[in-house]
Amino acid sequence: MPRFFNIAIPVPMRQTFTYRLPERLQEQSIEVGARVLVPFGNRSLIGVVLSEQADCELDAEKIKDVQGILPAESHLNAQQVKFLLICARYYHHPVGDVFSQALPVLLRQTNEIDLRQPLCWQVDPQLSPEQLQEKLASIAKTAIKQKALFSLLQKQGAMTWPQIRLSGFTKSQLNALINRQLLVESRLPNNVFQFDENVVATENRLQLTTEQALVVSQITQHLNQFSCHLIDGITGSGKTEVYLQVMEKVLEQNQQVLVIVPEIGLTPQTLHRFEQRFNVPIMLHHSGLNDGERLQTWQSARLGSAAIVLATRSGVFTPMPNLGLIIVDEEHDASLKQQEGFRYHCRDLAILRAQQQQLPVILGSATPSLESLHNAKAQRYHYHQLTQRPGSSKLATMQLVDVSTQPLVYGLSAQVQKAMQATLEKGEQVLLFLNRRGFAPAISCQECHWISECQRCNRPFTFHHNQQLLVCHHCGNQKRVERQCQNCGSVRIKPLGQGTEQLEQRLEELFPQFNSVRIDRDSTRRKGELEKHLEAIANNEYQILVGTQMLAKGHHFPNVTLVVMLDVDGALFSYDFRAPEKMAQLLVQVAGRAGRASKPGHVLIQTHYPQHPLLQDLINNGYEHFARFALMERQQAMMPPFTFQALIRAEANHGYLPEQFLRDITAQITDSDCAMCGPVAAPMEKKAGKFRYHLTILGKDRQSLHKTTNRFIHYAEQHADKNKVRWHVDIDPQDMSW
Repeated sequence: MPRFFNIAIPVPMRQTFTYRLPERLQEQSIEVGARVLVPFGNRSLIGVVLSEQADCELDAEKIKDVQGILPAESHLNAQQVKFLLICARYYHHPVGDVFSQALPVLLRQTNEIDLRQPLCWQVDPQLSPEQLQEKLASIAKTAIKQKALFSLLQKQGAMTWPQIRLSGFTKSQLNALINRQLLVESRLPNNVFQFDENVVATENRLQLTTEQALVVSQITQHLNQFSCHLIDGITGSGKTEVYLQVMEKVLEQNQQVLVIVPEIGLTPQTLHRFEQRFNVPIMLHHSGLNDGERLQTWQSARLGSAAIVLATRSGVFTPMPNLGLIIVDEEHDASLKQQEGFRYHCRDLAILRAQQQQLPVILGSATPSLESLHNAKAQRYHYHQLTQRPGSSKLATMQLVDVSTQPLVYGLSAQVQKAMQATLEKGEQVLLFLNRRGFAPAISCQECHWISECQRCNRPFTFHHNQQLLVCHHCGNQKRVERQCQNCGSVRIKPLGQGTEQLEQRLEELFPQFNSVRIDRDSTRRKGELEKHLEAIANNEYQILVGTQMLAKGHHFPNVTLVVMLDVDGALFSYDFRAPEKMAQLLVQVAGRAGRASKPGHVLIQTHYPQHPLLQDLINNGYEHFARFALMERQQAMMPPFTFQALIRAEANHGYLPEQFLRDITAQITDSDCAMCGPVAAPMEKKAGKFRYHLTILGKDRQSLHKTTNRFIHYAEQHADKNKVRWHVDIDPQDMSW
């Protein structure tokens, strides 16, 4: 008797597909979550089995056969399937694409893959102490990094290449030790993680403050059951130590821990803290790894051999059969929201997964999102506060610098230059924050004021001096620097404004006796570059740090005592209702990089609007006071988290098409319980040659929001222009500037 299965296929269609299991495969086991190879059109795709049909109502002659069942080691379990189906339904995204996004890239491909455990290296256990000393003596005295890598492997045991690289070492240093026959290569064991007395390095455990101890106690009382804990701790209050001590209790129960951080930049520092404390297999998952390395993490986690998985956003889908705890650090961060394709919020899915698997989830931040604070105040979350820094460290003092009436030298006021000079002469470090990479945000003609613009976006090109390129930061379009005005022919072309590249260059002129380093997406593009810079900063090789948001959160720079924030006024007058919240979070997070050790810190904020209520509230009353009043404003304006939003985005080659498309569908939804705002042109109406409009759906509850969104999707899929307009749904949108 033929068997039929519903299968999710990675195509942009909101449906599953029915396939038949041929006789040649009848003897093979096939269950929910199995990966199968199926024909689709004139190609073969990897699908995931969702259910078996008792009978098939379709014409059996038209149903295609499954081509093959892939190895069981790459299948999903029933729990994962249920979780991903909920995700697809909540975010109104094609189910096949959701399953595809949850799998490592190599498991989405039809090629044969290696599912063995990853390679690792450890000090050769066969070598006697005398032999070790003899071989170590043969290493040149100048090969400091080789000796440091050897010491690390002696302490940590077996380490994979991603772990070694993130610790700041290169392949050549690893190969040098292998060639000297100091290390042996093997594969990580498939053994399920088991706790023993050697797992925790107790000498690295810090003495908890009363506040920290209370938080640890309250969280550990809720192990093995669902509970959501929001840790609202000021910068430097020791949230990571709380995480570590709760993780220790979970590992003691032979359970796994998933730790999610928003940026790759935070991974090396966090990994180092974990390795100092725990002698367990720690696997990494982020976009800085190649496809093979991410597959190895997925496989180790699925087998239960990885005790801790340290991941960025997409790591929330990592299969972990013995999962006992999820931690989302910097839970307020916008990077946790996927902005393309499957637009999920990692924090929300972490809470959903914890609820499904009945385990605790910890959300940590010095500047919690207003949504999380609202849930905590409504007692949906357990709310924990850390209001003090351990030891003698104190919060940095914040001061506004009015630059509206004074000249600036390379973007720096006289007061800032004087403060920088005094700080540097004391042997301390200075951090300059400018959230604009490149040399200048535009180039302009000095005679006719023409500005070089990207024709695909109608936005100025950003000038990158080192590459001598004009780059559009919106669509990636780039071209050589223009030497002559395209409007009047003048050669008086000058950069307009300032970026991190220019600031770094000018600092060499202002402070020639001090070294500066720039940390942004351009300077850390190559693998291992960020780790090198962070290590050099820790060793005080650089005295001046210039950076974008990559330096704003999570990093610990004990010798930074002065933080200067340049050009922060843009967010004070934004159209986005979330802009004040993001601005406040950024100010507090950047300020938190100063004075994290025993030395007092100071923060200078350059602004043209020192009397602005947002700045005054933050400086005088702090983030908690700001958040309380921001929530009151949101409630009065009936905005999230007191209502619920869906943003419908549409784009096409002609400006009238997306607007008419959204207008036609809105006209058909006449009896909805939700409010419709729009359609209106997106704040950036044209991008990459496409004209963009959006429609906002506001609902008083989630049920009415999803009901109206489903109706919109139904009408959109029947619209005559559906093939001329590209549209998508964003539930709980975080970025309104699309």
